[in-house]
Parts: sequence; C-alpha cells; structure tokens
Amino acid sequence: MPERKNPWTRLKESTVYENDWIRVEHHDVLNPSKKQGIYGKVHFKNIAIGIIPVDHDHNTWLVGQYRYPLDNYSWEIPEGGGPLYVAPLDSAKRELKEETGILADRWKAIQEIHTSNSVTDEYGIIFLAENLSFGPSRPEDSEELKVKKVRLRDALKMVFDGKITDSLSVAGLLKLKTLEPSWF
Repeated sequence: MPERKNPWTRLKESTVYENDWIRVEHHDVLNPSKKQGIYGKVHFKNIAIGIIPVDHDHNTWLVGQYRYPLDNYSWEIPEGGGPLYVAPLDSAKRELKEETGILADRWKAIQEIHTSNSVTDEYGIIFLAENLSFGPSRPEDSEELKVKKVRLRDALKMVFDGKITDSLSVAGLLKLKTLEPSWF
C-alpha cells in the first residue's frame, strides 16, 4: 500500500466543543477494513513552539509549572503556542522572552514534531537559541512559572529519569544530543 493513500473514509464530521485554543471533533468513519466506526480528533489552533536556550558553558533553562490537564507539576523547556498566522520563529522569540526573560541572537529550528498523532493534529517546532542575553520575564496572567538554569547533561538526565516527560522537551533534548553530543 502506498504510504500516502488514506485508507479511512470520513462519512460525517461535527464539532463537539470549541474554544480559542482547540476544537474537538467527532467523525463517523469507515475504518481501513471498511467497517463503520467513530473517531475523535482534537484540532489545535496554534503551533506548539519549544525552545532550548543554550549558553557558551552548555547550560540551558527549564520552566517549571503546574499543568492543569495532568494535575501535576512539570519541568519543561520554554514553550507555548504560536498563532498560525505568525512565523514560528517570531513566536519562539516571544515565548522565550515571556517565560524566561532571555533573548537570543542565533536561532535554528532543530526538530518538527506531532505531539500525539493518534488523537490530535497538533504540530510543533523546536528551536535551539544561542548567544543569549538576559532581562526580565513577563509570564502570562495564567502562568505561575519557576525558571531554573541547569547543565544540558542534567536536563537530559531528567529526561532519562522520568522527571521531564513533556513531548517537546523530550524530543528537543534528545535531538540536540544527536546534533551536539560534545555539549552533554
């Protein structure tokens, strides 16, 4: 079977719920075996943006916050949503400054990701930010953040120890390890 051929047939689609960030859809479908079924899909109205800021000593900054959907605290790379009509790099620069107060002179997209492609179409881009300068952060009113500076190798250890579980953070740190192994 060709990789790009869609074996699913969408019979009917309806919106179950919608807000400024997501739309939850219900689909009546014929599955690949041509049996009737249903599928739920969460459509994201923003691009997921992640940033790994790295200084000349191979330190990075993590953001800690309580994540309501998980009912748990989470350590992550700086990240957020980028409106679809804004260039992802512009959203990355805004998120990094907003959450950490960090500005960067050098940027590189290092990874694209679909965060959970069995239930959502959310697409993300992870950036490496270098040549850093520092100023005040300006988190959104809905964010209560703690920012900490850690060695890259310690951030990677947090991934392997299960202390960082966020998909953008895990994918970004693992990708950076393959691109720049000497930094770890």
